[in-house]
Amino acid sequence: MGKLSDYTSLRVGGPAEQIVSASNEAEIISAVQAADAAGKRVLILGSGTNVLVSDAGFDGVVIHVSSTQVESEVDACSGATLTIGAGEIWDSFVETTIARGYAGLETLSGIPGTIGAAPIQNIGAYGHEVSEFITRVRTYDRQEKRVRTFINVGCKFTYRSSRFKVERDRYVILDVGFQLRIGEMTTPILYGELASELGISVGEKASVIATREATLKLRARKGMLLNPSDHDSWSAGSFFTNPIISAEAALKLPVEAPRWVQDDGQVKISAAWLMEHAGVHKGDAHSGARISSKHVLALTNSGNATAADIAALAKEAQEKVSAVFGISLIPEVNLVGLTLT
Repeated sequence: MGKLSDYTSLRVGGPAEQIVSASNEAEIISAVQAADAAGKRVLILGSGTNVLVSDAGFDGVVIHVSSTQVESEVDACSGATLTIGAGEIWDSFVETTIARGYAGLETLSGIPGTIGAAPIQNIGAYGHEVSEFITRVRTYDRQEKRVRTFINVGCKFTYRSSRFKVERDRYVILDVGFQLRIGEMTTPILYGELASELGISVGEKASVIATREATLKLRARKGMLLNPSDHDSWSAGSFFTNPIISAEAALKLPVEAPRWVQDDGQVKISAAWLMEHAGVHKGDAHSGARISSKHVLALTNSGNATAADIAALAKEAQEKVSAVFGISLIPEVNLVGLTLT
């Protein structure tokens, strides 16, 4: 029995009944099948950067995935086709693609987590989502007890979600396929903050290497890069997703509220702006839990927080935003053994 606080970036979480390490596909499937046959609950854990586990822990089998196999095929015309194991660290993968002369993932630099978690959340930043580059996701289907592969459209990607998140606990991701172009320049930079950091105008292109460096600098300033020596970065990244609301509801917000019109006419609103204008402040604390001094979306462990402390702080933020704007903030972090309601 191990403590899950040793496996998560928030450094909280009680004991697990059993923790199993799985370093390849066969070990992942074997561990899942054994747990299912025994009627045990299963928690798949990679780097533990997008999860908040209760202080009571997890009464089941935690499968710690560390599979990192890599397959690649490069064509001068079609670009690079890559297959990466679920346990590979996301940012290490991004760094490697850039070093090899591939373009596309540079704005997703610095996002914590593993390859296997990326499609579940459809991770994204600075105008791009990982779904733009995924060709297929290979999984073990716990319901049908077989390996299943989904091409991009079958993954049902939406903003910070996918079929793997909606059908929670059914699919265990084994590896992910990517298609990247070969090149030294980005597509047009459409995110104002990133363009400013690069010293260019919105709509201009930049070098892939410079864009990665700029992205990492922005994330570091926001406390979104994990640093073992900096408690202000002991977080799970952005705790809440940006709400997507109707155009009518968006018209009721102050005109200065940042907003992005979606293809279906709905409007994405900045969760950070809502929090800051509802009375949530950097540095706010609940016992050992603290809003990062760098960014309100990062809820951190100041050193002695419990999972209950962090959940309480998140609930306070939810309630303030709901009271002022009538909008419900939805956690991006996976909650295990607790809720905010």
